[in-house]
Amino acid sequence: MPEPLVYAFDHDHPEPPMARKDLLGGKGANLAEMTSVLGLPVPPGFTITTEACRAALAGGWPDGLALQVDEHVDRLERTMGRTLGAGDDPLLVSVRSGAKFSMPGMMDTILNLGLNDDSVEALARATDDERFALDSYRRFIQMYGKIVLGVPGEEFDRRFEGARDLAGAATDHEVPPEVLSLVIDRFKAVVEDHTGEAFPQEPAAQLRGAIDAVFRSWQSPRAVTYRRREHLPDDLGTAVNVQAMVFGNRDDESGTGVGFTRDPATGDQGSFGDFLVNAQGEDVVAGIRATQPLHEMGERWPDLYDELQRIFEALERHYRDMCDTEFTVEQGKLWMLQTRVGKRTGRAALRLAVSMVDDPAIELTHAEAIQRVSADHLDQVLHPQFEQVDHTVLTKGLAASPGAAVGKVYFDADEAVEAAHDGEDVILVRQETSPEDVHGMEVAQGVLTSRGGLVSHAAVVARGWGKPAVCGAEQIVVGEDHFRVGDTVVRKGDVVSIDGTTGEVVLGAMHLTRGETPDEFDTVLAWADEARGDGLGVRANADNAEDAARARDNGAEGIGLCRTEHMFLGDRLPVVRRMILAATPDDEDEALEELRRVQREDFEGILAAMDGLPVTVRLLDPPLHEFLPDVEELAVKDARVGLSDEEAELLAAARSWEEANPMLGTRGVRLGVLKDGLYRMQVRALLEAAARRRAAGGRPIVEIMIPLVVAEAELALARSWVEEELAGAAGEGVAEGDVRIGTMIETPRAALCADEIANQADFFSFGTNDLTQMTFGFSRDDVEGRLMERYLERGLLAGDPFDSIDRDGVGGLVGLAVERARSVKPDLKMGVCGEHGGDPASIALFHRLGLDYVSCSPFRVPIARLEAARSVLAARAGD
Repeated sequence: MPEPLVYAFDHDHPEPPMARKDLLGGKGANLAEMTSVLGLPVPPGFTITTEACRAALAGGWPDGLALQVDEHVDRLERTMGRTLGAGDDPLLVSVRSGAKFSMPGMMDTILNLGLNDDSVEALARATDDERFALDSYRRFIQMYGKIVLGVPGEEFDRRFEGARDLAGAATDHEVPPEVLSLVIDRFKAVVEDHTGEAFPQEPAAQLRGAIDAVFRSWQSPRAVTYRRREHLPDDLGTAVNVQAMVFGNRDDESGTGVGFTRDPATGDQGSFGDFLVNAQGEDVVAGIRATQPLHEMGERWPDLYDELQRIFEALERHYRDMCDTEFTVEQGKLWMLQTRVGKRTGRAALRLAVSMVDDPAIELTHAEAIQRVSADHLDQVLHPQFEQVDHTVLTKGLAASPGAAVGKVYFDADEAVEAAHDGEDVILVRQETSPEDVHGMEVAQGVLTSRGGLVSHAAVVARGWGKPAVCGAEQIVVGEDHFRVGDTVVRKGDVVSIDGTTGEVVLGAMHLTRGETPDEFDTVLAWADEARGDGLGVRANADNAEDAARARDNGAEGIGLCRTEHMFLGDRLPVVRRMILAATPDDEDEALEELRRVQREDFEGILAAMDGLPVTVRLLDPPLHEFLPDVEELAVKDARVGLSDEEAELLAAARSWEEANPMLGTRGVRLGVLKDGLYRMQVRALLEAAARRRAAGGRPIVEIMIPLVVAEAELALARSWVEEELAGAAGEGVAEGDVRIGTMIETPRAALCADEIANQADFFSFGTNDLTQMTFGFSRDDVEGRLMERYLERGLLAGDPFDSIDRDGVGGLVGLAVERARSVKPDLKMGVCGEHGGDPASIALFHRLGLDYVSCSPFRVPIARLEAARSVLAARAGD
């Protein structure tokens, strides 16, 4: 018998509903869990599965879905003793999305479905409250018109704001019934003007349209943007939850709110959230009205507040995590509308992970605690803060998402995206954000709103993405292209600074410094190292002693990539140019000798910082023309004013070394083939530095990496240069085993011939940046931007292969190379040193492929340590 496409909340599942999020979506699974397992007060309803959504998006409603929906509507009507949109006391429902992974505000919700010209009158009679019934109908037409029928939302907003002003009402719930009746007529006219048809009156047709709209919202631009940012698959689909309505806007004994079982910004215990009296849930998250802090609910409704706190405790014990909830109070009765594991800041994630290990009601294991902290959480903790200097605060709002940001203000999401693409740092300023603004939020350095609370859309999304946000800065008056605070006007393009940790807004650019990490940061990373064990090492990419020391402080277990070309810049560039321009071997040797002395000092500093740990030094990789002036600039100068003798020499040399495709030209080991003296000089400098460290009582471990090898013979030749230097005077102070020789696998041929190349190698390092470029045939500098964006928008690639490793192509080549190399040398050490070494998804793949270590920037070493541990734990769980 085929699996049903629709399930009631109280369905008896063969396993806990929260384990069926693939099918029921997160919201549906948790509604079923609260109903059937915890016995909490949840309005009845049913869930249409993600499988139905996928089928509907692919080719229309699947067979049987319409019949099952009708059957469950009938069952809901029997349970409630009312009929959808009909009768003396009509049943109304909400229709909400609910994907497997939480996507707050990214998809659509429709409330009060079932209202029409007849049922609104019945609702008014049944509740003896005409104003409540008319306001519910007004809200329904507005939501349904915008979400299902595609009417621009501002068409409704403008008319309602005009009606509110006409009535002299300060808030929505003060608009009188006679004005609401006029608003409803105007809203229906707007719908007919835009669609050519009257607003639908048949409840069954309304429901079908709403379900279709929620299905479609899975593919909305804001949902796609969010999934891309969160690295979520596009093929999951969303479930749809149809639930009997309860009304927080019934009267002053009704209300609605959002609550967390602990503070999602800090991890502190105690109630946290917002609520509103006489309102519906959308009013809270949209920031339309100024909310009240949740603890004030205890002053207004103490018994209900105590009941809510007991539910919070039950949810936290059951889910063993901090939970995010939505609730409604209808005429003194508390109803739970949703729960999910709450999104949190990095600081809160660390505190919750550690505190829940010690909490006797939860007792997380160290492994579970590690899994509760993500790379983004650590990234947030390392976010910058305002430098501790005196500064003038323009205004303050709610500290909605921690971290500080500086940028030019933009008031429109599209303009923010355009400015960010032009290289500007952007602060997005809005009265309140909505899901239509997510693409602007994604590119912004920070978000500033004049309305909304700590659980508003802006706050929730910013916290989830680790972006600084200040919300509800009520002194700010937002205009079309400016905002005003008192007499101060800040226009589009002006620079402001915001601090989401303190809520401060400062005019102009503040200097930012790295934030202080909490004690829990080191605790969690220590647990991560313990869990990681020998499973996957973490090194750093560093080219100087300072970066090497910083990397070691951050827990790096060596240097995976030291780029020696960076040592040839600055005040050493003239010496490099002398070497290139040398007319005789003696001139070249003299320049190389000068470079040897300064490189030796560089290497000695790095080896000292990493004493006892391996340091992988890549011999010169880029082509020599990169150290020479630009040919075109010199040619233009020659044509205009002429060149000096030195400049003429440089122009001739630049033309001599110029290549049509330098990435595939004379670089890496090929440069050594032409100028083996250059590579020999670098090896001598490195061996001398190692000998000095050994003489000083240190324990240098040197790995000499030959770049861009594509054949065994190339590596054999380059290895012979190193071994000759080792056998000479430079190697006299180096102990046996101090030096290993290997190569970087960065071309498809090298990967395919890894078994042959391994014969000459003591280690492999995978250069996934170049390997990605050569596998795809992409020039990173050229495809990043407009072309890559178009590829991702059209689904031609699952993700940017320069951000996360391409599993099938590049990942397949790495896996093949590992397998072939280990068939020749089972103990060959292999790591990855491209930018992918700091990417969480890539780290997990590298561990599965059997690499020994990853290497990343010093700053990302803590993140790599955490993600390596999570990968090891996931592999153990899979075993």
